[in-house]
Amino acid sequence: MTAWSATHIPDQSGRTAVVTGANSGIGYVTARELARRGAAVTLACRSAARGRAAVVRLRGEVPGAEVEFAALDLADLASVREFARAFGEGHARLDLLVNNAGVMALPYGRTADGFETQFGVNHLGHFALTGLLLPRLRAAGPGARIVNVSSGFHVLGDVRPEDLDPDPARSADGYRRWTAYGRSKSANLLFTHELGRRFTAAGSTITAAAAHPGYASTNLHAGASVQEGRTLGSRVMALGNSLIAQPAASGALPTLYAATAPGVGQDAFFGPRLGWRGAPAPSWRAKRTLDDEAGERLWAASEKLTGVSYASLPR
Repeated sequence: MTAWSATHIPDQSGRTAVVTGANSGIGYVTARELARRGAAVTLACRSAARGRAAVVRLRGEVPGAEVEFAALDLADLASVREFARAFGEGHARLDLLVNNAGVMALPYGRTADGFETQFGVNHLGHFALTGLLLPRLRAAGPGARIVNVSSGFHVLGDVRPEDLDPDPARSADGYRRWTAYGRSKSANLLFTHELGRRFTAAGSTITAAAAHPGYASTNLHAGASVQEGRTLGSRVMALGNSLIAQPAASGALPTLYAATAPGVGQDAFFGPRLGWRGAPAPSWRAKRTLDDEAGERLWAASEKLTGVSYASLPR
């Protein structure tokens, strides 16, 4: 595995994939390499302009690639439902769902449905999307996979299903953006754990796995600085990316491994071999993201908040 690269991706001809947040960074590289190996890929992006531009760019890099753009705003459950409806009408099956899109360490805010932004986008949006696309994943038969992209920063925040809304008005500590980010990334892993556990119990052939990119040079790091107009912060992030981070093409490898490598098991978690950079390898994770009881409680809370029920996957 230490020498694994995009050239090792098996043939993906005949497979259909959805990659969220695929207009740039890890998501774009993931979509491009899947398409290069023959998959039909939907780039699910919030910005129509950036999504369509990414499709043009990808077709230029991979002539003949079977790719399309579809609008998806994970901060709005109505958009999630519309994406799933349209995808279901246009596609009989879905072999691979890569839940990649996310936001990091943003100032306090709320989604269209009133959820704290980072938890709403990074976890609840993808929880709803996965549930709504589950019939198409089942239709794909053996080999279908779901890959949730988490982060090494999941260690910064624990998931407390009884208190998923870190409202600064109710907290003596105020809103801690990095704690909130860690909470959302822990939720990604706990969701993967519970999803895999339920697939196993149901005798399903769908595999749920997770990955993290380490420290990769993407637009994600500068999001908060740009939103707050902090030019210096953006420059510091850019400098850090240029000096320390690995390229997005390298950061995407754990995701691509989880998505395509033979023998990936339920609830497997991959990251760079050195933790922050390097070839894909099994990754360390906090023990709390392997807690069955916490997984059940997060699942129940997520179904209640999103209104999306996984009726075919009882606990």
